[in-house]
Amino acid sequence: MIRVLVVDDERLVCAHLRTILCAAPDIEVVAEAYDGAEAVEAVLLYRPDLVLMDLRMPGVDGLTAIEQIGRLDPPSTVVALTTFDLDGYVLRAMRAGAAGYLLKDTAPDDLVALVRVAAGGHLVFSPSAVRRLLTVSGDLVEARVRARARLTDLTARELEVLTYLGLGMSNQQIGRRLYLSEATVKGHISRLLVKVDCANRTQAGLLAREAELWPPKAPDL
Repeated sequence: MIRVLVVDDERLVCAHLRTILCAAPDIEVVAEAYDGAEAVEAVLLYRPDLVLMDLRMPGVDGLTAIEQIGRLDPPSTVVALTTFDLDGYVLRAMRAGAAGYLLKDTAPDDLVALVRVAAGGHLVFSPSAVRRLLTVSGDLVEARVRARARLTDLTARELEVLTYLGLGMSNQQIGRRLYLSEATVKGHISRLLVKVDCANRTQAGLLAREAELWPPKAPDL
């Protein structure tokens, strides 16, 4: 038997999934959980083979739960559940260790078949998802390449300042992080805005995110 944990903050969704999965002779829904914290507790209690994890839930969300389950020994296989074909949550779930994702409106027969595949240790996607995943992933790569091409004229210090703009920091916070005065930070921002052709710091912050600039680890200020 494939032991499955269903996680969704909407109880009707859990009931619907339970009905579909329990109709299969080789699948057993061992429990339901309604937020990420309950999901982790249920994994520890029931040790399911597979977790179907909603991503957007109040309290502890699915992304956090996926990361925590991935640190268990041994971890359960987690497949993300989503209403949307693809969004940032899905990509983050994959990076966190999810073994694929399924749309909540996946046809019952497809859902059962994909649960079997996932339980066998393979990546799974809803039938409509692979093409969208490739398209969106390609778009993200192209956007990152274009964004980084706009940064080639920045000095190392300007690049640092831009990185922190991407995190939404104020001039004062950036100055404290880089040991600079606010006036100096303001000067760096003014120059880099011209170099990257951005009208304001908000546009520059978005550019930093598109370029996927990540600062070094440092204590929060």
